[in-house]
Amino acid sequence: MSLAIVHSRAQVGVVAPAVTVEAHLANGLPSLTLVGLPETTVKESKDRVRSAILNSRLEFPARRITLNLAPADLPKDGGRFDLAIALGILAANGQMPAAALNDVECLGELALSGALRSVQGVLPAALAARDAGRSLIVPKANAEEACLASGLKVFAVDHLLELVAHFNAQPELSPYQANGLLLVSKPYPDLSEVQGQLAAKRALLVAAAGAHNLLLL
Repeated sequence: MSLAIVHSRAQVGVVAPAVTVEAHLANGLPSLTLVGLPETTVKESKDRVRSAILNSRLEFPARRITLNLAPADLPKDGGRFDLAIALGILAANGQMPAAALNDVECLGELALSGALRSVQGVLPAALAARDAGRSLIVPKANAEEACLASGLKVFAVDHLLELVAHFNAQPELSPYQANGLLLVSKPYPDLSEVQGQLAAKRALLVAAAGAHNLLLL
C-alpha cells in the first residue's frame, strides 16, 4: 500500500487538536516533501526520521514521498510528529500493516538512532485521545503523565524498532502500568518548615527574588 494515515496531536496552549499525518509514496526521483503549515522544527523532522529509520536497519523508500499534516491551516511545531511521520512512511512502504494504525495516536521525538525522546504537552493529548476512543503511544519518559488520563490505554516505547515489532506482532507490547507520580523529598530544608520569624522569612524572600546579598544575624 502506498498510502498510510497516522493520528497525532498538536499543542495549542492547554488544547491538543487532532492532526492527521498522511504519507504517500509515488514513482519518480527520490524526494521527501512535507506540507501542512509546518514550522522549522517540524521541517527538520525529515532528516531526523530518515536517519532514525536507516539506523534502525529498516528500509527508507527510495521513492517520491509526500507527507501531509492535516488540517492545513493549523500551525505545527516541535518534534512531537516525528514518530507519526516515521510510522506513516514505514506503513506506506509495506513494512508494517497500515490498518494497525487506525486505533492509536502517536507522540514522540526521534533521535537519529531511532530512540524516542520525551515531548511536552502529553496530558492534554492523552485526554483528547481517550475521548476519541484511541490508544496512545508515547516515549517511556512521558508514560506516567499520559496515564493521568484514567481509562486510557498507554503504550510506552523506548525505540522505533519496538513499535515496528509490535505492529507486526513479534512480539506485541503490553499496555503500560502506571506507578504513580512519586513525591520526591527535597534534599534541603524548606522555608515553610520554619515556625514564626515572619520578618526574617520575608527578608529572605525579598533577597531571593531580587538576587540581593543578605547578612542574617
